[in-house]
Amino acid sequence: MQAIIEYRYWILIPLSLIEGPIVAFFAGTLASLGYFNIFLLGAFFLVRDIAVDLFCYYVGFAGARTRWITKVLRKLGVTDAHLKEARALWNNNPGKTLFISKLSYGVAAGFIVVAGLIKMDVMKFIAYGLAITVMHYGTLLVLGYFFGNAFGGSIAGILENIPYVVGGLSVLAIAYLFFRRSMSRQLTRAK
Repeated sequence: MQAIIEYRYWILIPLSLIEGPIVAFFAGTLASLGYFNIFLLGAFFLVRDIAVDLFCYYVGFAGARTRWITKVLRKLGVTDAHLKEARALWNNNPGKTLFISKLSYGVAAGFIVVAGLIKMDVMKFIAYGLAITVMHYGTLLVLGYFFGNAFGGSIAGILENIPYVVGGLSVLAIAYLFFRRSMSRQLTRAK
């Protein structure tokens, strides 16, 4: 928290690459205290998420042509039938598949690489990705903003209520992780 206050937007770049959703919530909380502009945060997290998604997509898209990736997929037991099933999943339900994969904790990048691997239409991928990112990070920023306002609208107010802040953030983080795990399981069952 201290690093975010001191370095503001610059520290968000590496922190958001490590764990974007939690950093977005904290940044939204600090926006309510005047340390950030909520609209600049929204633009930052939108650009960050789309850039990361396009990088993962490109890794799959470009990697599909290499012999090394083909060899690795074979060693992992991924067959043409598996890729055909993944292609059907991405083509038949692109929005739902991307939504569940972006919220799947720990495996989101892998699912997005698969979207590139099967050569999903990039414009469709970007359109769904934008909508999901606006909803996902918009919700986290707004929740963080209102959370910050709920505790006095100042750092002193938050520090006085630190046990409640830590407890509330812990509950939100745990709920978020369980939600992402649930989405991951649903995607696995859908496959």
